[in-house]
Parts: sequence; C-alpha cells; structure tokens
Amino acid sequence: MNPSLPDFQDVLAAADRLRGVAHRTPVLQSRSLNQQVGAQIFMKCENFQRMGAFKFRGGFNALSTLNEAQRRAGVVAYSSGNHAQAVALSASILSVPATIFMPHDASPAKLAATKGYGAQVIAYDRYAEDASALAVQLAHEKGLAFIPPFDHPDVLSGQGTAALELFDEVGELDALFVCLGGGGLLSGSAIAAKARAPHCKIYGVEPEAGNDVQQSFRQGERVRIATPITIADGAQTPMVGAITFAVIQKLVDDIHTVTDAQLIEAMRFYAERMKMIVEPTGCLSLAAVIQAAASLKAQRVGVIVSGGNVDMTRFAKLLAA
Repeated sequence: MNPSLPDFQDVLAAADRLRGVAHRTPVLQSRSLNQQVGAQIFMKCENFQRMGAFKFRGGFNALSTLNEAQRRAGVVAYSSGNHAQAVALSASILSVPATIFMPHDASPAKLAATKGYGAQVIAYDRYAEDASALAVQLAHEKGLAFIPPFDHPDVLSGQGTAALELFDEVGELDALFVCLGGGGLLSGSAIAAKARAPHCKIYGVEPEAGNDVQQSFRQGERVRIATPITIADGAQTPMVGAITFAVIQKLVDDIHTVTDAQLIEAMRFYAERMKMIVEPTGCLSLAAVIQAAASLKAQRVGVIVSGGNVDMTRFAKLLAA
C-alpha cells in the first residue's frame, strides 16, 4: 500500500472510536439462498446500523478526528441521503453544527431524517450542479470542515469496520461482494479483507447504468460519466474518488454490474424470505452473488448489505412493478 493511503491500522483505530457508539450489526444466513447459489452466504446487515446504513461508521469516525476548533466551526457535506444522515447524526452526538447539500429529488425519508437529526439542508440539482464544488465553496467561505461522502481517509477507514466485524465473526471467506458508489465502503472493506483473509476475492458491485468504476478499473484511470439514472440512488456517483480508486486498484479483484430489474428481485428476496427492508443500493451485492452463482459453488461468500433507507411508498411501487 502507498504509505499516504489508509491501511489496516486506520481501520482498527476507527473500530476503537466506534466501539459503543455504532451498532455491531447482525450477520445473517438464508437456507434458501444457500441452496439457490450452492454456497454459504453470510450477509452483514448494515440496514440495521444507526441511521439505517453503513455510512454512520465513516461519518462518525471522520467527525471524531476533528479538533476542538473544527468542531466549534462546524462541518459541511453533500449526499443523496445516507451520508447526509450519517454526518447529521454524528454531528448531533458530538455537538457539531452541520450543513448538508442534498439533491432536490432526494428520498423524502432520507431528507426528513437528516433534518430530524438537526442538520441544515440546502437543496441542489444533482443533474445540473456539482455538489462537491458547492460544499467546498461553502467550507472556504465559512471555515467549515468538509466531510465528503467517500473520498476521505477517515471516512473509508470507518466504512471498513463493517467488513472487519464480518471477518471477526465468521472467519475467512473465499469471496466478498460489496455495494459500490464512490468506493468508500469497497475500499475500506478491501483493506479489512486483505488483513483478515488474504486469499479472499473482493468484488465491487455497481449499477449497470452507472459503471464508472468498472470502466475506471479496466482502463487504469478514473473515468467520469454523466450522473446515471438508476433506482440505486446511493450509487449515482459520476466518478470514483481518487483515494478510494487507488485502494481499489491495489486490492480489489473485479467490478461487477447489475440491472435495476436484478436489484428489484434482490429487494423482493430480502423482503419475502428474510423479512428485511433493504434499499435498492443495498441490494447491489446480493444481486451480483445471484448473477455469479455458477462461479461460487461450495464457497464461503460475504455480502455487505449497505443500507435500508428507502421511502415506503417507493419501496412498495418497486416491488409491485
């Protein structure tokens, strides 16, 4: 690893900061899924994390590293929803003022939760405006600490604690499938996986309509795409982060893609067979496992279920489609 990139010690340090604050989420199995795939599937259910997604881990870890002056000044972030809630909740716990840029078409449930945690929300157009630029400008104007959703060493180190807990609970795995947007969860998980199970194959999974990381991985350099149109709103990122991509290049084995139709089938499986509400983005990993079943026979496979924050009306409409 490049010495400037986060390493396993950073993930362990994040785990210490999160101990007693973040939930240690359950690892579940499904007999019917194991039979369908022909493998042992271990699902790390971050939909049961505080604020409903893995993002709390990275958000709290990043805010915990701020000094007193930075905490008094406050933080700014941008997000379609889960990072927004993570920063807002973490800021509330740590008594830090928070301003969040959220797209005007963000999930009503995610928007309400972010405001409910006490953050100031500023709307923007995700298809016409650069949220990162807006956040950076405000940070400069008001002296705020900018907490990006994925391309930040403390954020991705915090996200890696989910995989760390998975390996600590179930032991070595043959493969690990991780939901992928900007790469924070995947890069953090890869760092944890290579330390706990060096021979484990690591796969990121993104929407077929938004395969910027797959293109970047194939070409060896970051590729920017138009904001993708997909039901996986947490993965509508136009380009992978610089830090996260550097880790992905070094540690990840491949990038898979799945369709929106496959995401809906995974949502239906979680709801009907496991009685769990999982948002479309959180279904990326399982959808890829089902798609790759033929290559996973008799293996021990980890699946990171990234979150469960979805508006119930939308959830019902997607499953009724």
